[in-house]
Amino acid sequence: MRHRIAVIGGGPAGLTFARVLHRHDHPVTVLEGDPAPDARPPGGTLDLHERMGQLALDRAGLLAEFQALSRPEGQAMRILDADGTVLRDWQPRPGDLANPEIDRGQLRDLLLGPLDVRWGRGVTEVVPGTRDGVLVRFADGRQETFDLVVGADGAWSRVRPALSSATPHYTGITMVETSLDDVDTRHPDLARLIGDGSMAVYGVNRNLVAQRNSGGHVKVYAQFRAPLDWHTNLDRRAGLDLDDAEAVRSSLLALFDGWAAPVLDLLRHGTAFVHRPLYVLPVPHTWTHVPGVTLLGDAAHLMPPLGVGANLAMLEGAELAESVAAAPGPADLDEAVRAFEEQMCARAGRWAKITTAGLERLVSPDPTQALALFDEVQPS
Repeated sequence: MRHRIAVIGGGPAGLTFARVLHRHDHPVTVLEGDPAPDARPPGGTLDLHERMGQLALDRAGLLAEFQALSRPEGQAMRILDADGTVLRDWQPRPGDLANPEIDRGQLRDLLLGPLDVRWGRGVTEVVPGTRDGVLVRFADGRQETFDLVVGADGAWSRVRPALSSATPHYTGITMVETSLDDVDTRHPDLARLIGDGSMAVYGVNRNLVAQRNSGGHVKVYAQFRAPLDWHTNLDRRAGLDLDDAEAVRSSLLALFDGWAAPVLDLLRHGTAFVHRPLYVLPVPHTWTHVPGVTLLGDAAHLMPPLGVGANLAMLEGAELAESVAAAPGPADLDEAVRAFEEQMCARAGRWAKITTAGLERLVSPDPTQALALFDEVQPS
């Protein structure tokens, strides 16, 4: 029996789920609110873990293609003191494929492959328990029913309310992202400072991280503790316009005043600034099983961005797809989803606790906590 399956969201979780189902010759409908794959910037780079994201790609039959695209050298990590002193300079060993990097856009295109995605299909509501199945309502007024709807639509999921009343809450830590292009040609000193992978500088309740993407592109992230509305009444002035790049640049340079000039050049040469407050879901986030609806990734367990969320999401997508493909009848499908949820929520709860504690150490009143965390997680 071929179940009517829809996955809402065309990110790593939803596309991995669809690709594994596709490999099992099971039809699946992918619904994505964006009007096209390139409708917005795809984001930065991801390190895919051997036993998580890479395992999911293997189950989709895409591991070899991933290895051809990925950047093992991107696993390199350098930590500097605020005065520019190099505290740690970790380089991967030859042949180390534990956590190679890949641009999010490259990963998206790899996963898309032959999938038929319905672009521009924004979902407004999911209603389980109707006579014909699970009802999905769209922003354009249309609606459709399915036997199973999988919500892989991120932090502000439109599917989650069908299962849970939980909503993301602000962590007290915000992030401002900027980027540099053609860094090796235009900013060779910064290219050398960053190295082949990532570079981080930790201070009191703030940090700066620079991370290489492919093609000479570098993402820079400034993280700091602040109220959610920190920019509205900055230094008793009228407030900071987050769309004013020069004003944001000046504000960040003031926030990191006293740090080494080469480090601050990461902000001085940034081309645009994007405000990204860090939100999380409650830990643990669980729900009473509802037949015909489930969640993956950030929709299920939004956690701090410490290199785990996307990996978990992809692994979950692969696991759920294999369970669905092996379920012959409606009762089997429901039991497969129920068992998946129990395993997913337990595992995600453990990781959410780990990443929450990690974020507290990375943006800490004591910068040595970040260095100690690095020493704990890096292989010797």
